[in-house]
Amino acid sequence: MSTDVAHKRWWQIFEVVFGLPFLVAIALQLAVPLSFPCGVFTPAIILGGAALIIVGATIVVLARRAFAQSGQPTDPGLPTSKLVTTGMFSISRNPLYLGGVCILAGIALAVNLPWVFILLLPALVACHYVLIAPEERYLATQFREEYRTYAASVHRWIGRVR
Repeated sequence: MSTDVAHKRWWQIFEVVFGLPFLVAIALQLAVPLSFPCGVFTPAIILGGAALIIVGATIVVLARRAFAQSGQPTDPGLPTSKLVTTGMFSISRNPLYLGGVCILAGIALAVNLPWVFILLLPALVACHYVLIAPEERYLATQFREEYRTYAASVHRWIGRVR
């Protein structure tokens, strides 16, 4: 097994890839305010945002628990010795990113920040190239056939292959 790691640079983390666009979205909201539809839809939008935050936080907690139970680090800058495929990882290869995106989308809805949704798309593209692709290469090198079988059966974001 290799002792290499998926991410070698400080900026190859969720907090940078999604946090910077989130901060830019807040700045854009102050400079060029946008708003979700108001009126009768407002309570539903806020409630939907709160639900996404709860779902996202639950996904993150369950994914971190699966890592802890397997004795594996959650930091992709540290080497891993075991492929985690249980719990949330049985329905998503990237539940920490999925949960984080749900939380950000929920915040955007709950506090009326449409700019977050606009900047979420480029952040998702960056997530693929900066975070997910290096992790997938690392796991394929580290766990070979075990990872290929896992990747063939569980979708990158959510769902199992039928």
